[in-house]
Amino acid sequence: MIKEENIKQLPKDWKWVKLGTVCEKMSNGANAKQSDDKIGYPISRIETIWNETIDLNRVKYISENNVAFVEKYSLKKDDILFSHINSDIHLGKTAIYKNQTKILIHGINLLLIRLNQDTLPDFFNYQFKFKRRQGEFMSIAQKSVNQSSINQPKLKNVNFVLPPKATQQAIVSKIEELFSELDKGIENLHTARQQLKTYRQSGLKWAFEGRLTNENVKDGELPMGWKKTNLGDFIENISSGKSYRCDERPPREDEIGIAKVSSVTWGFFDEMKSKTCFSKDFLIEKYLIKKNDFLFSRANTIEFIGACVIVNKIEKTLMLSDKILRFIFTGDVSKEYVLYYLSSRKGRKQIETLSTGNQDSMRNIGQEKIRQIEFPYCPREEQNKIVQEIESRLSVADKMEESITQSLQQAEALRQSILKKAFEGRLI
Repeated sequence: MIKEENIKQLPKDWKWVKLGTVCEKMSNGANAKQSDDKIGYPISRIETIWNETIDLNRVKYISENNVAFVEKYSLKKDDILFSHINSDIHLGKTAIYKNQTKILIHGINLLLIRLNQDTLPDFFNYQFKFKRRQGEFMSIAQKSVNQSSINQPKLKNVNFVLPPKATQQAIVSKIEELFSELDKGIENLHTARQQLKTYRQSGLKWAFEGRLTNENVKDGELPMGWKKTNLGDFIENISSGKSYRCDERPPREDEIGIAKVSSVTWGFFDEMKSKTCFSKDFLIEKYLIKKNDFLFSRANTIEFIGACVIVNKIEKTLMLSDKILRFIFTGDVSKEYVLYYLSSRKGRKQIETLSTGNQDSMRNIGQEKIRQIEFPYCPREEQNKIVQEIESRLSVADKMEESITQSLQQAEALRQSILKKAFEGRLI
């Protein structure tokens, strides 16, 4: 974090200023009755700051049209909106009003910061972004259970660097040039990540069409020795746990936990997503989750309904909940083969279609519906070959994914490094 005691490192024509000394205006917004109907004037709200811009798709509307009111609360070009009441992750976000619409009313829960003529709003906005990512705003915030807040006196007392205005403009231009190049690289990384998702799903599609282990497979047909059947033909038993009232924390060593629905995602079991229920005296053996269990989420959001996993390791004492099922298969089928099939686009689509409930909330799928899932069966030896081939391909994809993640983290670090140099006077 850049501190005032480092002032000797700044160029001689730069100075430190308190934000309040360069503000023409800092104020709260209008507390007016808002509506989703697109009638009247648009008014900003917390969500209006989106992707570091003012998003006019995330405003509401007010019917107030008093001339004095509109004049008082209308944003002016280059006004900065600052999120001073928000969850910790969003506190301190800013965006500049660039006259995206003729009139935008400044709403409550966002501070308006209007700078004087010695300052360039874009230069200060970049400082806001830098300080937020450095954690400076969180360090002065008043914290409560669900959100934090920064009052105006504290914000006005924050130190900013102020070079001559021409220098501010030169720095902004250089930042935007470097960020443009950086954004292109980030866009390419996100494209590569999306291509990896396609690669994974394509591999699964070919696997369960028989194309990974057979030559010349005709479209719409299965290889010789394969057959279309139902998953239920290979399920020996399905069991679930019970619903318990528990503390919302992972269990300690001497306690039993209940695996929450969020503990099972596609191919991953997170035992920390559990809640404490009882002492170990209340352990019910048949509900105990063990290594190598095949678990299936029967009630979840549309994204995770039917999510399944093979438990590779478990260190806590956890029992099944009523929303997580355990499958035991016959010897004719590999658990891994089933896992990858249900994770494929075709498997997931069937689960989604067979489940019931609201599209935007919790979905459910019953045991009989699960047994009806169409399943491409092939001999066990070929299943094992398919699993090996899938895991080999996924291993390559995972390494590439890891590399992309590291590159994105490095890009974010580089962005901060650029800003740090800019506000220490070392960028131009």
